[in-house]
Formats: sequence, C-alpha cells, structure tokens
Amino acid sequence: MMENQNGNRELPQLLKTLKRIVNLTFYSFAFLVASSCNTASKSDKITIAFLDAFEDATITKAKQGFFVALKDSGFNPETNIEVIYRNAQGDIPVLAQSVDYFISQNVAMIATNTTLSTITAVQKTNSIPVCMIVSPSPELAGLRTKDGKDPINLFGVYETLEYIDTALFLVKAMFPNAKKIGTLINQSEPQSRDALERIQKQALAMGCEVISVPANNSAETQLAAESLINKGIDVFFALPDNTIFSSFETIVKSCDAAKIPILTSEAGLVSRGALAAFGADVYAWGYEAGLEAVYYLKTHKIRAPKKLLQRQRVYNPTKAKMYNIIPDSTFQILQ
Repeated sequence: MMENQNGNRELPQLLKTLKRIVNLTFYSFAFLVASSCNTASKSDKITIAFLDAFEDATITKAKQGFFVALKDSGFNPETNIEVIYRNAQGDIPVLAQSVDYFISQNVAMIATNTTLSTITAVQKTNSIPVCMIVSPSPELAGLRTKDGKDPINLFGVYETLEYIDTALFLVKAMFPNAKKIGTLINQSEPQSRDALERIQKQALAMGCEVISVPANNSAETQLAAESLINKGIDVFFALPDNTIFSSFETIVKSCDAAKIPILTSEAGLVSRGALAAFGADVYAWGYEAGLEAVYYLKTHKIRAPKKLLQRQRVYNPTKAKMYNIIPDSTFQILQ
C-alpha cells in the first residue's frame, strides 16, 4: 500500500521533468534553426574589402561617396554586402598585411583609397578585382607595363595632372607679386614626383621659383614646413601628396603663423585651412568609383579605369578675409 502511494506522488513530478526537457529541447532546436538561418543569410552576402592608406579628413569624403553610390544602387551592408575594412594608418607593412588578409578571405573586390593602397593591392593580387579611388592614372602610378597594358584586374576612377597647371595659376591671380612657391613632397610617391616636376615647369613660365623640401611621413612635416618658411616662400602650394593630406593641419598651423597663404590643386584641403583650390571634388571621386564598383558587382565584368570628370573651384572665406582676397564668381565657398 505504501509503494503505490509513493508511486502516485512521484508520477506528477516525473511528468513535470519530462515537460521541462521537451521544452528545453524545442527551444534549443529553434535557436539552432535561427542560427543556421542567420549563417545562411550572412553567407549569401557579397564580401568586399575597403582599404584606406591612412586616416585623413579629405580621403574620408571619398570613402563616404563610394558607399553612398553603392547604397543608391542597392548594395547595402544591412542587406546584401559584407564590408571588411582596414586602415593602414600610413604604415606600409600594414598595407601589405591588410591585402594579404583580404586575399585569405577570398573577397569579391578590393576598393583602394589613395595611391599606396592601389599599388599594394595590384602588386599582391592579379585575380581579385581592384577598384581604385583617389589615385593617379595607372601610368603615373607606375602600374602600366612597358608595352602599354594596365593590370587586368584594375578598374575604378583616376585623375591626371593637367588640372595642376590651372591650380598653379591661382598663385599669380591672387598674389601677383609672389616669386617663391614652397611645397613638400613624399619622394616615394610617383604622382608626387610627377606633380612637382609639372609645377616647376609651370612656375618657370610664370616667372616664379618652386622650392621643395622632402617630408616622407607625418613626423617630418613640421620641420619641413618650418624649413620652407625660413627660405622665404611667398605662397605654399599643396600637391596631391599623401604626406600633405595626412598632416595638413600641421602645415596650416605653421603657414598661418607666418602669414603665408596656402593654395592647392586638391579641393578637399580648402575646408581644412587652404585659401583656395582648383581641383578634384573628392566626394564625387568616391561616388564615381562606387558606380564602377556597382557595375562590376552586377555584371562581373571589369571596365578599364576611367578619368575623373568633376573638378571645382572653391575657397575658404575665413582665409580669404585674412589675406584680403575676393575670389571671382567662378569660385564656390567651401568651409
């Protein structure tokens, strides 16, 4: 009689335990199903890589334009693409390591922001498509072969140096008495060397002298800028140079203290302290490159790199007031 009573008391408890086990099994199964769905969803995304050579307010605009173009065309990290991002912070070995990582992840495409990123990616792979942004033409970047062929995996948007001639004319237009034009140059960058050679020839025709000082990294910028000022320059001209981009605020501080105006061929530098520029719209550059990336992602076809279409004349009103300059109506205000 006692055994039956104990059995009757234990039965409800056993049923409750079984129910908990069933519920736990169900929820575990549901979690696994949901996880597998998420994994499948992630695997359905196209993985692309984006490589910045360094941290810089100007080239950041190009990155913004690139991803806006992708989003406008239906490619969004929230839905159908996964982006692996790296910033080398100006470190060449890190650039190489970043590209190696992209290759190991078998990305569908590498977007390269500025010349060093582009050169490194093309040197590391000829099978993964490379979309160039804020870079010179393949020829100027030293990527074209002796028989005139560009890398088979390279596409995107580049700029040539013709606009620098027009940009340099700003010196005489705004400062007719200027004789000495100063600039810094990263000697390891081919487009910087070509740009320097170009402005030297143009300045000579204008009756001016170009004084250049090497600065191969940001740590050398302040001393190089002070050296130029001590050489008695009248105007600083900012070339399309990655060292200038990455440490421009240091240059501005030195030049402002010495009352030396900064003119440039890079429109994005005006909002960072240059007086005026005739040059590339960097955001538009990124956007145009993004459209080239969209074409590849949709068709899996690589189009030859194309030349940047949009340029602009811009000025900084604060600096214009400092130097008593009134730009004509062809200039836009950029603050």
